[in-house]
Amino acid sequence: MRASRNERPAAVPASHRLEAFLEMLAAERGAARLTLVAYRNDLADLAGFLAARGHSLDGADADALHDYLADAATRALAPRTLARRLSALRQFYRFLLVDGIRADDPTARLDAPRIGRPLPKILSEDEVARLLAAAAAWPGDEGVRLRCLVELLYASGLRVSELVTLPLAAAQRDPRVLLVRGKGGKERMVPLSPPARQALAAYLECRRSFLAKAQPSRWLFPSRAGAGYLTRQRCGQLLKELALAAGLDPARLSPHVMRHAFASHLLDGGADLRSVQQMLGHADIATTQIYTHVQSERLRRLVETAHPLARRK
Repeated sequence: MRASRNERPAAVPASHRLEAFLEMLAAERGAARLTLVAYRNDLADLAGFLAARGHSLDGADADALHDYLADAATRALAPRTLARRLSALRQFYRFLLVDGIRADDPTARLDAPRIGRPLPKILSEDEVARLLAAAAAWPGDEGVRLRCLVELLYASGLRVSELVTLPLAAAQRDPRVLLVRGKGGKERMVPLSPPARQALAAYLECRRSFLAKAQPSRWLFPSRAGAGYLTRQRCGQLLKELALAAGLDPARLSPHVMRHAFASHLLDGGADLRSVQQMLGHADIATTQIYTHVQSERLRRLVETAHPLARRK
């Protein structure tokens, strides 16, 4: 039960306020696990800064929060990281205001850092073909799994967190589609291409070799790691090893780059933006529109290099 605004709330440690805030985000707003982890880390960083200056997390004033953001800016954090931290601050102190723990919102006059909109890294279709060929040549069961991972990333545009936490049941239903649970627990159907279905079927034949002591697992990609499934970090490492085998710069390759390639190549092939939005699981089509900017940039470079007037001195 929330406290009345006329009642003075009992003294509660800031850590308890933080836990209550995170529980609210999960229960009322359906915040994803990674979002909760990021907000917890952001607010813990703020709490450490404030404690060193004699302030509590729930009692900080606007000047203290302004000093924190100024200090964070000197640590060479990316603008998007700073923007997320400001978002965490604003939501936390509004939560305290609504719950009657504070009578004011100290973030009301804080300015958001300016954020550019960098274009996503994109692989060409030829580079993706080289990756797939290198995965097909990778030996043993590890190679079968690696090819499956790459085929699914490129054929479905899954986030890496969605891929590694796929339940085995997702691959045992209709083989033409995957049922994916994305951000906020929202489910979507993602169609699979014939090569992806073949790679998945081949992997299922050798999946038992990745089980810990042949114990059953509910995950499609089981692992002996603590989580019980292949980690995001390990998936990224495998892709970088594959990039080297394919003769590509490993710095250019990550699971998210494969997601970008999926969306960009679909649009190049004539797919409509709304369909791509649905397959990517974007809540807002404005997020998907970044790929139209990629196409525009590609066309601009094409005109500058290929048009007769552009080549005239």
